Amino acid sequence: MLDRDGFRPNVGIIIVNHRNQVFWGKRIRSHSWQFPQGGIDKGESPEQAMFRELHEEVGLMPDHVRILARTRDWLRYEVPDRYIRRDARGHYKGQKQIWFLLQLVAQDWHLNLRATNHPEFDAWRWNDFWIPLEVVVEFKRGVYEAALSELQRFLPPIENNNQSHRSRPSREFSQRVRHSSLDEKSAEVSIAAEGETPPLQAGLSSSHTLGVRVPYTLSHHNTEVPPDGSFEH
Repeated sequence: MLDRDGFRPNVGIIIVNHRNQVFWGKRIRSHSWQFPQGGIDKGESPEQAMFRELHEEVGLMPDHVRILARTRDWLRYEVPDRYIRRDARGHYKGQKQIWFLLQLVAQDWHLNLRATNHPEFDAWRWNDFWIPLEVVVEFKRGVYEAALSELQRFLPPIENNNQSHRSRPSREFSQRVRHSSLDEKSAEVSIAAEGETPPLQAGLSSSHTLGVRVPYTLSHHNTEVPPDGSFEH
């Protein structure tokens, strides 16, 4: 389902633990790290889609989390043509997203990357709230910065608070984030015609064992297109 401007409705999910660290997942069979996200199906509200994606991607149920906030409007990013499937070019432009900030109220052993037969991540870690945006694929950085900036004020207080996650990064990103009203009318387009090819993020080293929690280190950064795989669902 695309809107009349060629953007697919989507939700993004930021999960924080009791230390206000964020869940950071490594896309399966790649070195790309990101927040959970997924498309809004026909007839779903953004909140319904968020809870469905929450279970499908990280195995959590509604009673495992508490909703702290959501972005007021859609945040949009355009996908470069080189990442769009040929059969979707010309009508598919990118994603428009509502972002949710969730607090994990259960133990993190409830996180399960194998909740479905089609896992999105094969590893995960807790990271400071201001994740290293330079490891996010370039065309998503503006949306990530906008979502973190808008939702940061809703973080719950913690003891011995480390203020590092409270500060915005000094680097200015040129990515322009467009906002639009939630009541924007959508035109239905076949989901089968949509799709993006995942960019492979170099410079992140980690284990590839499914479901393992791992650290990563940043070295040089570039972006490549893997020969197979689907991106954004």
